[in-house]
Amino acid sequence: MKVHKSIVYDYLVEKLFFIIGLSCLVILFLIMFFLFKEGLPLLNKVSISDFIFGMEWYPTSDNPRFGVFPLISASVAVTLIASLMAVPLSIAIAVYMAELASPITREIIKPVIEIIASIPSVVIGFFGMVVVAPFLQSYFDLDTGLNLFNAALMLGFMAIPTIASISEDAISSVPVSLKEASYALGANRCQTIIFVTVPAALSGIWTAIILGVSRVIGETMVVLMVAGGAAMMPGSLFSPVRPLTSNIAAEMAETPVGSTHYHALFAIGILLFIITFVFNIIADYLSNKYKFKHN
Repeated sequence: MKVHKSIVYDYLVEKLFFIIGLSCLVILFLIMFFLFKEGLPLLNKVSISDFIFGMEWYPTSDNPRFGVFPLISASVAVTLIASLMAVPLSIAIAVYMAELASPITREIIKPVIEIIASIPSVVIGFFGMVVVAPFLQSYFDLDTGLNLFNAALMLGFMAIPTIASISEDAISSVPVSLKEASYALGANRCQTIIFVTVPAALSGIWTAIILGVSRVIGETMVVLMVAGGAAMMPGSLFSPVRPLTSNIAAEMAETPVGSTHYHALFAIGILLFIITFVFNIIADYLSNKYKFKHN
């Protein structure tokens, strides 16, 4: 009787998780279907080349223009600068926690990093507005502190806890036997970390980078608050910009449903979907490449 109940229980649990997983897929496909359904009608009014490579975004003027190239450039610039700041620092923090810090220090730093990761984005955006923006404006003698660098700085700060925490877990899971073999061959601690430990954990590190940079790409509230909101090409590191995500958030609430402007905002959503999808494919390939290489 107990065996029979166990079989029934396992069967029910298996089907429950199958239904939950299938529901997630269905919801994702429905979201994607709605996104393309609302965004593709823009092509009846604007060509793909004019939309992607157009240099002017004036959706409400008498002669509306829907060029999103400045918005794409802003998103790429903010993501690239934030990643350049966050990734090396995050990996350094992860290596320190996993390989160099004492157990007491690790027990203090790890929860602090995870608490930082839970800070709401609106709080980080508010900090960028009231603290970082005035500092940048006065220190660099700028017209405004709400600019590309401020947004990248805040996004990099948001990405660091995610990348550092997951990378630390990956580095800590490297088998001790690999490190002992390195020491047995005469390598010191620094050489072992650089040439054995970190390469062996690259699969997990790439996963951490994927998650961290994906958060940077899709973040809306911070860039809406601190990027400056100017729909123009970035002229310098301190230029006010408007990334794709903040443009949707800033304009969707006041856009008539079914208008060309409405469809253009959903088309921007399609662009974000494609950019994120391609990025994840590349990152997943790199992650699996190093996984197979070091296993």
